[in-house]
Amino acid sequence: MRYSFHLKCPKQDRPTLIYFSAFFKQENKRFIYSTGESILPSEWDFNLRQPNDVTGRSAKAQNHRSIKMQLDRYSNYLLELASRYKQIGELLDIETTRSQFNTHFKRVKQQSNKFFEIYEVFLESKRNDFSGNAIAPSTIQRYKCNQKLLEEFQAHNKKSINLSKINTEFYNDFISYCIKEKEHSANTLRRNVGLFKAFMNWALENEYTYNSEFRKFKKPSPQPTEEVALTLEEVKIIFEHDLSRKPSLERVRDLFVFGCSTGMRISNYSKVKKSDIIDGHIQVVDYKNKNKVLKIPLNDFSKIILERYDYNLPKISNQKFNKYIKEVFIAAKFNRKVKRTIRVGNVIKESIVEFNQRITSHTARRSFITIMKNKKIPDKVIMEFTGHRSLEVFNKYYKPNENEKKDFMTNVWSLNE
Repeated sequence: MRYSFHLKCPKQDRPTLIYFSAFFKQENKRFIYSTGESILPSEWDFNLRQPNDVTGRSAKAQNHRSIKMQLDRYSNYLLELASRYKQIGELLDIETTRSQFNTHFKRVKQQSNKFFEIYEVFLESKRNDFSGNAIAPSTIQRYKCNQKLLEEFQAHNKKSINLSKINTEFYNDFISYCIKEKEHSANTLRRNVGLFKAFMNWALENEYTYNSEFRKFKKPSPQPTEEVALTLEEVKIIFEHDLSRKPSLERVRDLFVFGCSTGMRISNYSKVKKSDIIDGHIQVVDYKNKNKVLKIPLNDFSKIILERYDYNLPKISNQKFNKYIKEVFIAAKFNRKVKRTIRVGNVIKESIVEFNQRITSHTARRSFITIMKNKKIPDKVIMEFTGHRSLEVFNKYYKPNENEKKDFMTNVWSLNE
């Protein structure tokens, strides 16, 4: 069985945790386990995967030998387990291995107070999930942001977060902090509670805790979003706007219009290659749902953009995209005023902002759905393009604009009818 040791933070200039990992071929997953040992990255042999200088006579060498002896306990115990299960004709899996490791090394008792160390192991396990259900990098980033939020809450509360003490009092304090100190909207609060409960479920399943009180926590009610969507005419205006003097904005604009004209997520269309164009269709595996193959017919907009970049679309992070796409809409003078309403706790907060400040990468996908629905395209057809499986989620993307709503009202309530 293949196993190895690696550092949690190999590039920092202070001691970092050493993780033990082993690949379970039959599950196509990697088992990650914290050894509890720490070392400076400069004192780690990255080729041999062990502390360097383990043969010298210095105090450092003696310490390194001690660390290596501790690490050997983990690899030796894994080999012992694998041999034992092979002899009895049973398959050793990750769940059994973790349970045996926890018992042998008494990790539950030792790590019960090391909340953020366990959170790091959780993140590592998500990054190294090769089962076909690996979560997207954007979701990993959300978990990291949630980790930072919990660290800030701990500092504010002046009390260490302890897995064994996650209870109603903790939950109420956390909710209060998010509303009063961070002024999180209802939807942000709901998302963060969901992420926290996902981590706690993992910790319980992997026996880092036996505390299941968190399962009683109810996620806050959602607030309907008031995101904007473009009309087909507005997409054309953006597409035809001259940005030749600003090539970086031109590239972002083209990516945005490509999203508007295909309905794809940026995580999908940013990876489109020439080999993905088959019989006039874009055919790619949905990045969010690996079991779904998207088959999207090319149209005038998508063809022009693909040919413009020789079927190699520009690459950009979602964070930078969301910054620059606002500049595109500012340049095109999309500066009309729109109202933004959010709920923070029980308080409704309203603000007036320019339309350009409401544009993000996801506006493209929302615009595609709205435009197609306004053209009376059946929902089932649109969902085949977007990859949506839930009609409830899909319908949240439909955002009729004010002119359309006005037309609906005047056409129905007309004295001439």
